Amino acid sequence: MKLYPASADHQLEFHKIRELLSHYCQFADAREKARELRGHTRKEFVEHELRQTHEYRQLIANAIYFPNDYILNLARELKLLGIPGAVLNSDDLQQLRKLSDSIEKIFRWFDPERKQAYGALSALIKDTRYEKKIRELIDEVLDEYGQVKDSASEELKRIRHDLYRKRNELRRMFEKIISKLAKQGYLADIEESFMTGRRVVAVVAEQKRTVKGILHGESDSRKTAFVEPEETIELNNTVQDLESAERKEVLRILQELTARLSAFAPLLTHWHQILSDYDFIRAKAKLAVEINGEFPLIADKSQVILRDAYHPLLYLYNRKLNKPTIPVSLSLDQQNRILVISGPNAGGKTVTLKTVGLLQLMVQSGLLVPVHPSSVFGIFKQLMIHIGDTQSLEFELSTYSSHLLHMKYFMEEANGRTLFFIDELGSGSDPNLGGAFAEVIMQELAHKHAIGIVTTHYLNLKVMAGKTAGIINGAMAFDEQHLEPQYRLLLGKPGSSYTFSIAERIGLDTKLIERARKLVDEDQFRLDKLLNRTEQDLRDLELREKTLLQQVRENEKLKKELQHTLEKEKHKQQVEMLREQNKISEDRIAYLKDMERKLKQLLIEWKREENKNKVVKAMEALLFKKTDKKIVGKMQQKIDEKFKEVGGDIKPGDIVKLKKNHQVGEVLELRGKRAVVKVGLLPMQVELKDLVVVKEKPQQPE
Repeated sequence: MKLYPASADHQLEFHKIRELLSHYCQFADAREKARELRGHTRKEFVEHELRQTHEYRQLIANAIYFPNDYILNLARELKLLGIPGAVLNSDDLQQLRKLSDSIEKIFRWFDPERKQAYGALSALIKDTRYEKKIRELIDEVLDEYGQVKDSASEELKRIRHDLYRKRNELRRMFEKIISKLAKQGYLADIEESFMTGRRVVAVVAEQKRTVKGILHGESDSRKTAFVEPEETIELNNTVQDLESAERKEVLRILQELTARLSAFAPLLTHWHQILSDYDFIRAKAKLAVEINGEFPLIADKSQVILRDAYHPLLYLYNRKLNKPTIPVSLSLDQQNRILVISGPNAGGKTVTLKTVGLLQLMVQSGLLVPVHPSSVFGIFKQLMIHIGDTQSLEFELSTYSSHLLHMKYFMEEANGRTLFFIDELGSGSDPNLGGAFAEVIMQELAHKHAIGIVTTHYLNLKVMAGKTAGIINGAMAFDEQHLEPQYRLLLGKPGSSYTFSIAERIGLDTKLIERARKLVDEDQFRLDKLLNRTEQDLRDLELREKTLLQQVRENEKLKKELQHTLEKEKHKQQVEMLREQNKISEDRIAYLKDMERKLKQLLIEWKREENKNKVVKAMEALLFKKTDKKIVGKMQQKIDEKFKEVGGDIKPGDIVKLKKNHQVGEVLELRGKRAVVKVGLLPMQVELKDLVVVKEKPQQPE
């Protein structure tokens, strides 16, 4: 991503983000990568970097352990490994073994399920392999404490065996000499010591000539002399020779092991780079946790759609002070390419501009940003920014000359993949002339299809934004009553500078304010006053809208509660209906069982009775008369006792009887050849031919 000018990252304070990131890195390579972080212009690369950071952040959020906690900086050791004839000491080889162990843990961590869940993180080890031979080669030579094993070679085993015997022999002989000299009273307080790697006795200085041997030196006080007894000289020489032979053999073994491991130097270097990459990703994830960063949507086109976006450094600063941070929401695309922000000084115009620029640079550098996840960031090839006083002493340029020089570069180099930011466009010159040039600059940038944000106090730019396609107005909210900026961006309208309002609130002399007003063009003063009034009206509308939304939410809540109550009542009615149906079914089953018993009895009578006609009559009486009784039933009897049929046309409100199941209900409405009849608690549709109008009989006096 191309930046203009070279100090653009410092103007946007991106260098502070890089410094924060480097503090979370533990590998030297990762820290260097953080300090050199820059924006990229390939959508696939940016999305992959963001996804890696997002997946690691999920691990942190869910407290899932990832095995990259062992930090190894082995750049020197790996460089030596690639040099023919170089020798790694046991500590270096121990570090290589730990590198192998760390990589093995990572390979084991990525089981098939985790590979699928954390695809971006697992991609780092996709093109490598775990080679257990490296660990085996080191384990053949070194023990768990990093010491060369006796079994590393037969020669080393023999040397150490001889060294062990000679040291024991020397120890026994030395103990005899010490005992002898102690009895003679020649020994000093410390009795023995080591000088130049040889074991000596400590005798009082007056007796140093009495003890036969080699004098190795005296103490600082000259009271103690260190003598190597003549009985141990030969043994000491032998021990020193064996120790020298041991060192040479160990060096030969380590050199041979280094040579064998050098074949794996590229693989080990790749492993080291993988651990460094995971450390860098972990640092980005920790930074995301710190600034509440999210994974936004990425589009391969020129656009910036922000929802609830925060300036990360301002967010951290306010959090320390327990102060709220006001988010920014805006949309810049091919329809609305340039946003002109106006409003009072110290109202947040420059902060809003820097927020958009910094977040865009962070996203294209692979960092999660504090926005709503539905925010969309496009991919830009170049980012241009012009903020503050750019007076150049080197080229003897005034502020306005330097300003125009930057604008010249903007207009010449801008294109459809450019994101630009200009603070106080046209400032530093006569308002009328500077405003005219500012209009031309904005027109040219819009013609080049560049996307950007401009802050200004010029009225002509506010008017231009209101009538030019692709350019929109924006204003920083300001509470005129309390004279306090609200740091909220309001889109679609220009903002006032509140010059006279601020002067009145701070207590400036009224006469001075009136004199200043008379010097201002009347039309310009009316426009500024209109902007003030419009902004206040919009604030009132926002408050009313919030109240209305709250009432709508309460209505929705009441609606849901009512719906729940209705569903509960409907369920209750269905239960009652099923209970009535079950009662009817039980009566029918009892009737059928009774009928079955009586039929079986008639069958027995048929076999016994000679007069078959008698049995046939009994059967007819049972079947046909009982069937009639079944049709009428108890319900029919009750209905006949209470209602009488009157017939006639059926109309809503009539009481009708259902011919098939002999129930009574009220007609609610007619639907063609059907009627909606309320029977009990439930309405049902019944054909008109199956209904008859009834009337309730008058009650008989008892």
